[in-house]
Amino acid sequence: MERVVQIIFEEFEDALALAQKQWKKKGRIEKIILYGSHARGGWVDEPHTAKGYRSDFDLLIIVNDKRLTERVDYWLKLDDRLIRELAIDKSLHTPVNFIVHTLQEVNDGLAHGRYFFMDVAKDGIALYSYDDKELHAPKPKTPEQALAMAKEYFEEWFPAAMRKHEFARFGMDKGHLKETAFELHQTAETLYHCVLLVCTFYTPHVHNLAFLRTQAERIDMRLIDAWPRERREDRRLFEKLKEAYVKARYSKHYRISEEELLRLSANVDALGQAVHAVCRDRLSDLEARVSIEG
Repeated sequence: MERVVQIIFEEFEDALALAQKQWKKKGRIEKIILYGSHARGGWVDEPHTAKGYRSDFDLLIIVNDKRLTERVDYWLKLDDRLIRELAIDKSLHTPVNFIVHTLQEVNDGLAHGRYFFMDVAKDGIALYSYDDKELHAPKPKTPEQALAMAKEYFEEWFPAAMRKHEFARFGMDKGHLKETAFELHQTAETLYHCVLLVCTFYTPHVHNLAFLRTQAERIDMRLIDAWPRERREDRRLFEKLKEAYVKARYSKHYRISEEELLRLSANVDALGQAVHAVCRDRLSDLEARVSIEG
C-alpha cells in the first residue's frame, strides 16, 4: 500500500506539473482512503483456484477541487501506471481500483444516506490525510425512503439493460458484429450500474467494465460466476468486450467473431440473471425492514 500511495502522488504531481491556472496550482490530494474487502478484512486471494478470483485494492481519493475529479484530464496516466506496475514491472501484486471525489461530494453522499459512502465512513482506513478534517456523520435514510429509492433505480436501470440486450440480439441477427460487441458492452455496463445503484445508491461515472465489475462483485459473490477467469481465453474474451466501448466504434482494426459474440452473450445473460437475483433480494430485504418498522 505504501508503494501504491507513492505512485498516486507521483502521477498526480506530474499531472499538475505544468499548471498555469491558480486553482490548479493549489490542487492537492486531501485524503486517500482504503475501502471495501481489504479495509474490512474479508478479502479473497485465490488466483490459482477454479474461479481465479482475487480482491482488488479499492481506494477513494479525495481532492480539493471538483475540476480535479475529471478522470480523462488528470487520472488516466495513474490508471496506466498502476496496470503497468502490476502486469509488467511486477512491483505491485494486487490490482488497484480508485475513484476520485471532493470532500463535499463525499459529505453530500453521507448526508443523503448513500450506503456506499456510509460504508466508506464506517470501514474505510485512511492511508493519507492532508489535515484532520473528518467526514460528516452519515444520515441514514428511513426504511421507506431506502425502499423507494432502490425500487426507482431498479425500475429504471434493469429494463434499460434489457433494451440494450435487444439491440445486441438485433445486431447479431443482422451480422453487425462490431455494433453487437458495443451493445453487449453497454448491456453489461448498465447491469453493473443497476446493481450498484440498487444496493449502494452510488455508481462511479465510468465506462471501464473491469472497474465496474470489481465494484459490483464486492456486493455479492454471485456476480463473480458470470465471468470465468481460470482460462486465458476467458480473460481474453472479457478484455475484448471491455475494449468494445471505444474500439468497436472507432477502430478499423477491432475484430470479433460470431462465435466470440455468442460466448460473450451467454456471459452477459448470466450476469443479467445474477443482477436480477441480487437486486430482488435487496428489495426484499428493504421491504422486510419497512414491515418491521411499521
